Amino acid sequence: MIVTFVHIWVKPEHIDDFIKASTENHLNSIDEPGNLRFDLLQDDIDPNKFVLYEAYATEEDAAAHKETRHYQKWRDTVADWMTKPRKGEKHIILAPTDLKK
Repeated sequence: MIVTFVHIWVKPEHIDDFIKASTENHLNSIDEPGNLRFDLLQDDIDPNKFVLYEAYATEEDAAAHKETRHYQKWRDTVADWMTKPRKGEKHIILAPTDLKK
């Protein structure tokens, strides 16, 4: 099982639009095969900082996410709203071991 934390810094004038576009991406992503979790988080102190928490059953499932129409739409829509490039950090889920879709 693979988790990616995607750190995103958004220009203040685009926060509401970013949340809307990312919520749409979230709603589509949670229905993907192999998706265990897909959370949109906003920093409690810095409202311009967001994290996507993406959990997939396999590397192949995570890679397939990037081939979906909704991901590509999100990626292209939000690209100019960021103050710097987003940063993805992969992790391996050790526990719980009984995650199911």
